Amino acid sequence: MPAWSKALLPLLLAMLILLLPVPDGLDPHAWRFFAIFVAVIAGLILEPLPGAVVGLSAVVLVAIAAPWVLFSPTQLATTNFNSAGTAFRWAIAGFGNSTVWLIFSAFMFAAGYEKTQFGKRLALLLVKKMGKNTLTLGYAISFADLLLAPFTPSNTARSGGTIFPIISNLPALYGSKPNDPSARLIGSYLMWVAIAATCVTSSMFLSALAPNLLATALVKSQIDISISWATWALAFLPVGVILLLLTPLLAYWFYPPTIKSNEEVPRWAATELAKLGPMQLKEWLLVSFVCLALVLWIFAGKYIEPALAALLVICLMLYTKVLDWSDITGNKAAWNTLVWFATLVTLAGGLSDVGFIRWLGVLGGQWLGDLSPVAATLILVIAFYLLHYLFASSTAHTTALLPVTLAIGAAIPGMNLLIFSLLLVTSLGLMGILTPYGTGPSPIYFGSGYLPAHDYWRLGTIFGLLYLAVLLLVGYPWLQFLF
Repeated sequence: MPAWSKALLPLLLAMLILLLPVPDGLDPHAWRFFAIFVAVIAGLILEPLPGAVVGLSAVVLVAIAAPWVLFSPTQLATTNFNSAGTAFRWAIAGFGNSTVWLIFSAFMFAAGYEKTQFGKRLALLLVKKMGKNTLTLGYAISFADLLLAPFTPSNTARSGGTIFPIISNLPALYGSKPNDPSARLIGSYLMWVAIAATCVTSSMFLSALAPNLLATALVKSQIDISISWATWALAFLPVGVILLLLTPLLAYWFYPPTIKSNEEVPRWAATELAKLGPMQLKEWLLVSFVCLALVLWIFAGKYIEPALAALLVICLMLYTKVLDWSDITGNKAAWNTLVWFATLVTLAGGLSDVGFIRWLGVLGGQWLGDLSPVAATLILVIAFYLLHYLFASSTAHTTALLPVTLAIGAAIPGMNLLIFSLLLVTSLGLMGILTPYGTGPSPIYFGSGYLPAHDYWRLGTIFGLLYLAVLLLVGYPWLQFLF
């Protein structure tokens, strides 16, 4: 597709939406904002410009056009309401999001692994033990994430900050390079397995994803149902086991690596390990800093924000010369991702700010009022899951949609609210696989250079629908049996 058509199609899509009548009950400014948001999503898919440029352009456009797009007439008529200042604060709000900075920190952790060669050492050890078969490497990545999941309530910290820096060293060992046809040798497969596996483990445990904890609090406040750690784990157990075992194999089928096995690679890895020699001081320092980050992420979440803990570790790496300041300023991928994800968080939050999400909830309640509890449950869970395309984070999705969806479900006679709420909250991790911005680690793997946009969107759709199918076909009957 020519570059000019990639740029024109999102604009035409926005114009088409703007020409349609504003739906009943929705403010015109919210409809205009929705048109811009849809154009942004189209732009991210077609990539006429880098994703960060698309997101930044949209935020600037909305902020400039705030009186017609972001603010209602009532807000503008308020005495002393400074629309210009408020619009600017809205535009930069995403840069104050903790997940955005946790993602940025993950790139710095990866730089530390690379510079000290500790990442290469770990990769060589992994290849030495399991490198004979690419599929077993996929399972090793999945199980490593599973071991960390119950104790790390941030999948960005767990996968982006711990798993990614290690596996990013693996493809080069096989001659697989980012942004190159050789990426499909093995790098693309490993990166996709890593992001897909962390989406599964994020749903397996209450403590494996920060929005999970928020979701249980919202369920308690909205419909007075308490969901314990054990209840959550038991409710998702068969779905989680099936998906964790299937994910590396499904990736092997749908996104096959060119390199299937290589008997020489483990022997080569052993030789390379011998060349590295014993661990150096900076490697030990890096290990201690990473362990400190894990301890803070797991045990000190009440006292220190995970992103702040990550920034503390970056400072320690700078003080001890594990990293130099030039390593920070010169990391183009990290800064690109920071701008890209921050602007998406802002735009996604804007859908709630203008009242679009609230209107969608009211409309859904009117449509589903006469359905049976089972049909309503299936429709609401599917809608809740697929609407994640509109959100740049699971936290934003949970905050905006979960209370509305619970309210709709509670209004339907005969609805088993415990089963309904469990289906909703355990889908939060799974839905992160849908888009390159769907969950914290997504931009990290998307920005690795091994997962082109068209591949990511295609695989996200395939795996997203498969995950949803297993949740409904296995998880729903299981919950009916339990409760």
